[in-house]
Amino acid sequence: MAEEERRPWTQNRRFEFIEWKLFWEGGLNRSDLESAFEISTPQASVDLRRYREIAGSNLEYDSTGRTFRPTPDMKPSFLKVSADRLLLQLRALLSGALPRREVWFRDLPRTDIAPDIVRHVDPDCLRRILDAIRAKRCVEVRYQSLTNSRTRLIAPHALAYDGYRWHVRAWACDRDDFRDFVLTRIDRIKPGPAADFDPADDFEWENFAKLDLRPHPGLTDEQSLAIQRDYAMKDGRREIDVRLSMAYYFIMRMNLDLSDLPPARAQICLSNIDEVRKAIEDAKASSKARILQRKGMPPAAADE
Repeated sequence: MAEEERRPWTQNRRFEFIEWKLFWEGGLNRSDLESAFEISTPQASVDLRRYREIAGSNLEYDSTGRTFRPTPDMKPSFLKVSADRLLLQLRALLSGALPRREVWFRDLPRTDIAPDIVRHVDPDCLRRILDAIRAKRCVEVRYQSLTNSRTRLIAPHALAYDGYRWHVRAWACDRDDFRDFVLTRIDRIKPGPAADFDPADDFEWENFAKLDLRPHPGLTDEQSLAIQRDYAMKDGRREIDVRLSMAYYFIMRMNLDLSDLPPARAQICLSNIDEVRKAIEDAKASSKARILQRKGMPPAAADE
């Protein structure tokens, strides 16, 4: 058994904390470990001594400041350095999704986020949706669409987030097709019968499209270079794989369907948007044909 496998997970976690403090804050002391993990002074001393035995070249003791400092050639062994992860933690903290003690900054940097209109999902509704997905059962919901409010029987098989809202991907029993239902629009929910569908028939969910993103052609050369850097493009393009069922939301969220936006506001364009739209329509048609086939109905019935 490898040495790392023999160490308790909690100690590996504390070693990760040591490296986090060294990398992101430039130092730590024993009291940091004590307060973050609610451990005793002797245990914190053991952790520091053990870490120095394993990766002593990563830190050195500053007797003047009475703290450990990272060495210039520090190479984390327990911490996966990720700026994205750190910024997501700060965002989660500011939005209330993460408690203060789970963010390891001793002193938080001055941080703020633009206001977001929070859409709170009812916990009981989500619990029943998750139960239905696990058990492959239907649920009866009172659903408020943009046109009406009515009771519907749906068979959930997945959850999806479009960047603003959470949806449940489900078989709509009254329409014989797969659709997205916004979780916050579900008013009432109760268990239903066993689901009579195969999630594999949801071709929009099962298949992916490759989105070919480019800087908007109306940008100046300098603007184009800035956008390429923003979106981590290589050779003036970036390809992103996305489920067909999620492509619509990505296109809408990024305003890729609005050809009349000023270039500086649009920033990017989807060079293969027609191809992606066709793939979505083809997937819908394939799902419909497969469902009719399973029911023993002729393909022409799809148009009736």
